Amino acid sequence: MPEGIEVEYYRRGAESGLSRLISSVIADDLHYLKGETSPRNLEEALVGSEFLLAMRLGKLLYLEIDNGDILGFRFGMTGRIIVDGVAPIEYLEYSSTRDEPSWDRFVVNFADGGSMRIRDPRRLGGVELNPDLSLLGHDLYAITEDELTNVLLGSARPVKARLMDQSRVAGLGNLLADEILWRSSIDPRRPSNSLTAAEIRTFFKCFSKVITELTSLGGSHMGILQDHRVGGGLCPKDGIPLERYKVGGRTTYSCPEHQKG
Repeated sequence: MPEGIEVEYYRRGAESGLSRLISSVIADDLHYLKGETSPRNLEEALVGSEFLLAMRLGKLLYLEIDNGDILGFRFGMTGRIIVDGVAPIEYLEYSSTRDEPSWDRFVVNFADGGSMRIRDPRRLGGVELNPDLSLLGHDLYAITEDELTNVLLGSARPVKARLMDQSRVAGLGNLLADEILWRSSIDPRRPSNSLTAAEIRTFFKCFSKVITELTSLGGSHMGILQDHRVGGGLCPKDGIPLERYKVGGRTTYSCPEHQKG
């Protein structure tokens, strides 16, 4: 968390920061500045300028500046955007329920007295001027069945690891991947290129439905499987204990009955 769905909510929230003159920038946390980004070049790019567009690719939120630059935000596990004191998502799954201003890692102040800030307790996100968008794959909201087929059949890696490779499918995180695979009756450990054409068709339908449904419900944590992704959790479909193991270093839950390899 946050995954592509949460960042889409952030994008919508960031739109209230568009077309407003930027008066100052606070970028004191150098750990939070990624790539070649520095406080000085952020100040040069932002102060006296305005954001024109709020866009998203996978888990990356990026704002187009009126000078042609873009400002990218990655949120790690606990980052949120807050504009004029309003957060599009109040609390994140697996993050602190406290809301401390001391966790503000980057702040843009507007001349009208408002602000846009990134609040991130664990400091796993980052801010980058002109991030390389070409490093990211097909967006989770826009990927087609043919594109997904090519992604899946192009590797023998476990299907979950392939799905969470942001250079292939941008925006899927642990919760969404487990939910989609659970609904699709596919074992997360199965070689990606072993899926049949029929299985991929079913998978794509589940993929699209999960993204649409959980977006409408408010986040990646709203899946059917989510409340059962705990020690001793039972499959909501079969009522038997879920398996828990690692795929690509990520904790994974699946049903040994209907998600057979």
